[in-house]
Amino acid sequence: MNSSQSDAKKLNESSYVLDASALLAAILGEPGSQVVEAATATGAVIGAVNLAEVVTKLTDLAYSEADITRSLTILTFGVLDFDAPLARITGSLRASTRHLGLSLGDRACLALTASLGLPALTAERAWTQLDVGVEIVLCR
Repeated sequence: MNSSQSDAKKLNESSYVLDASALLAAILGEPGSQVVEAATATGAVIGAVNLAEVVTKLTDLAYSEADITRSLTILTFGVLDFDAPLARITGSLRASTRHLGLSLGDRACLALTASLGLPALTAERAWTQLDVGVEIVLCR
């Protein structure tokens, strides 16, 4: 099975879209890590933008490339590309999320969540104040 077939299989089996904060909670052993681990065990995906955020944060924490690779392979999740339709949705979410200071990555996760019709799994409590038509589940 090639990578795109594997990601398609993960998408069909997915129950959550992971935000970078949720995946980081699991990797760093923070509160909520068990919830994220359970979600990945039952099927989860993350967008490429959010995966880039995770790698950036781990790099900032002085993880080596080998440590980052190892950390990302402990959990099972699919990675979905960021394309033009998602970019448009992400941009359009700016107006309704500006008051909470959501980042581009946060909005990219919400866009992916909306496009897939799955709940977003996040550690960001501010997201519960959003009214953007997607289900938000806190991992902690």
